[in-house]
Amino acid sequence: MFTIEKKDDKTSARRGILKTAHGDIQTPFFMPIATKGAVKGVTPTELKELGAQIVLGNTYHLLLRPGTELFKQAGGLRGFMKWDKPILTDSGGYQVFSLGKMRKIKPEGVEFRSHLDGQKIMLTPEDSVRAQLAFGSDIIMVLDECAPYPCEYNYAKESIELTTDWARRCKQAVGESKSLLFGIVQGSVYEDLRQKSAQDLVALDFAGYAVGGLAVGEPEEKKLEVLDYTVPLLPEDKPRYLMGEGRPEGILEAVKRGVDMFDCVIPTRNGRHGHLYVGLKLDSFDKIEYKVLRISNEKHREDFTPLDKDCDCYTCQNFTRAYLRHLFVTEDYLGQRLATLHNIRFYMRMMERMREII
Repeated sequence: MFTIEKKDDKTSARRGILKTAHGDIQTPFFMPIATKGAVKGVTPTELKELGAQIVLGNTYHLLLRPGTELFKQAGGLRGFMKWDKPILTDSGGYQVFSLGKMRKIKPEGVEFRSHLDGQKIMLTPEDSVRAQLAFGSDIIMVLDECAPYPCEYNYAKESIELTTDWARRCKQAVGESKSLLFGIVQGSVYEDLRQKSAQDLVALDFAGYAVGGLAVGEPEEKKLEVLDYTVPLLPEDKPRYLMGEGRPEGILEAVKRGVDMFDCVIPTRNGRHGHLYVGLKLDSFDKIEYKVLRISNEKHREDFTPLDKDCDCYTCQNFTRAYLRHLFVTEDYLGQRLATLHNIRFYMRMMERMREII
């Protein structure tokens, strides 16, 4: 299922292959976000041309629209969106964290108020797994509670106990499915709670393990500290996933610590807002260099050079900075599309380079 092919000589970075029902994935890798069944403005064919190996869908949003019954008719999310490579779906757990006043956490699950129509919805661990199986997900995440930062020790303690109980129920619900079920380590920034969470989840023997509850507002040094003592607790022979980290330097630091999988809306969201990643320099794990270019700035008005001379994406091979600026200034949607294509390719190139270094 997961094979480590090479380890870096100077860090804990490793390169491997994660086998899924719908294809092998080279690790470490980054997943573009297809929240509602699409990476905004990008076709599946384009995604493959950009080097994407897997996309991430959101269980909460897909449950609300279009609902699991339609997916059963459409051949799952893969058949619905015409993406023939692997898919990971989150559990809805992040919405437990982000929806705040619109949800209630109970031992049996999470009670939501739909952000669409206010309808009351109860999401249990079993419901989450059944939905993800209906989507046809290759990698399924357990339902968890993501504690906020900062939070009191006792809150975090109760949170990991609930998350472990839900993880156990998810494991029972997934049955003999070929989908890979991942556990999620929680515990906020408390080392003993992270250790307890990891030990309990490892005992349940999941196909992979995620580190959750980071990139939620904690200082960068605290995040790295948590990774330093949490990642070594996870099995060497299982894939490790840092949820929600999307900054290039953050990904680099996590890869150095032995993390294999990443996701974030940063490249696509920033692309739609005209913030473009250029000038990638990555020769070792010591340092990554890049710039975030604001394409609508006046200084690009008469700049007829490519967006990034070293990038092989469609945008950089065909259009100038002046043209891209014009598209954003005139609010033409083509500008958002071309910028998104470029940013995704930047992230794919970054991960390809990391694999080469290892």
